[in-house]
Amino acid sequence: MKNIIYIIIGTFIFAAGTTQFAMPNSIADGGIVGVSLLIYYSTGLSPGLSTPLIFIVLLAIGARYLPRVIIYKTVFTISVLSFFLWALEDVLARPIDDVMLAAVFFGIFAGAGFGFIFQAGSSVGGSSIIARIMNHQLGWSLTGTNLVVDAIIVLAGIFVIGPILAMYTLIALYIGKVVTDFVLGGFDSKKALNVVSPYSEEISHRITHELASSATVFYGQGEYMKEQRRVLYIVIHSHKLLRLKRVIKEVDPDAFIVVHNVKDVSGGFISSGFGNG
Repeated sequence: MKNIIYIIIGTFIFAAGTTQFAMPNSIADGGIVGVSLLIYYSTGLSPGLSTPLIFIVLLAIGARYLPRVIIYKTVFTISVLSFFLWALEDVLARPIDDVMLAAVFFGIFAGAGFGFIFQAGSSVGGSSIIARIMNHQLGWSLTGTNLVVDAIIVLAGIFVIGPILAMYTLIALYIGKVVTDFVLGGFDSKKALNVVSPYSEEISHRITHELASSATVFYGQGEYMKEQRRVLYIVIHSHKLLRLKRVIKEVDPDAFIVVHNVKDVSGGFISSGFGNG
């Protein structure tokens, strides 16, 4: 039930961005919707009609290369998206004087919409179907093929909407990717740190008592000095990062610290730290 709600929310947000910011300002997109928008700018045919038609053709060609669960979810997603595109097109917004602003808004809406759709384990088909066909038949990379297909659609847009609007499309796509990653990563982002210090026990003690967190201990050996050292691995909420680094530097100003962006964290005592400490 949660996945269905996510799909409905995601498709509505994406459709709203498409009809209110992309269509009035002649901005395109990648995948099926990108092709539908180019058809709309060329012929006036509603994306609400062309999107499911294109999807049916692609599905007929590539259905045997897709897992059944993905097919069912994608069919539902495309159906809901097409309905929202058709319904919201009737309240089409007026063009924005600043096309860059329209591209930014479209990117934000599209990225947020895709984030919810991907959270539900679904997609809007298109590039992913072609990528799976090419991967199965020719061994091409799924990610690389997706990128190439989207790039071809955007380049084709140069002949329909012109190079300037095609560039705004690229900007919208980039913003959309950033927003999608943010939605998928969650609002409560985390950081991972590797800390090497001869005072690691004191650092670990202060982290436990002052930050209500914990650390996992590894043992590593420096190649130059051939000395074995304790290496602390810590996962912490991003808003605690500066405070954590301050604590480490108070104990050992020369501590070696490496900070990593964490894409996803699950299991263990994530709410208070990492692992069993």
